[in-house]
Amino acid sequence: MTARRLDPAMVTQRLQEIQLLLADLADLGTVDAERLRRERPTRHIVERVLSQIVELAGSINIHIVTSVLGRSPESYAASFDDVARAGVLEWEFAASLRPSAGMRNVLVHDYLEVDHGQVSAAIPLAQERYSEYVRTVAGWVRDHSN
Repeated sequence: MTARRLDPAMVTQRLQEIQLLLADLADLGTVDAERLRRERPTRHIVERVLSQIVELAGSINIHIVTSVLGRSPESYAASFDDVARAGVLEWEFAASLRPSAGMRNVLVHDYLEVDHGQVSAAIPLAQERYSEYVRTVAGWVRDHSN
């Protein structure tokens, strides 16, 4: 695969969308497993927001990896390792984000088997880690878009 040029505007647009999705999660207030079981609309919102955050991050990762390393990651999960390999994220932080790709796969493909406890536990982790992801990637893009 031929390396393509980094598109800072595209990356920034997707980072802004992640921030909006994180704000949507915050607007829901406290969401525990019981609330997810009881409130189907809340469950659908949370599941969609979590999966969209990972999809957007995966898209960003793929773009950066293709731009920097000249190849495409094998999966959403691998994209976090590859973006660390590209020097964007610290390895330990990338590893902490990697499981979110698995959660996304469960939400998208195995929605009848979703564990509401795991989903509710993923919310504060997503809020914390993806807020940091946005800050880190935005800083990297600023530093590398000249």
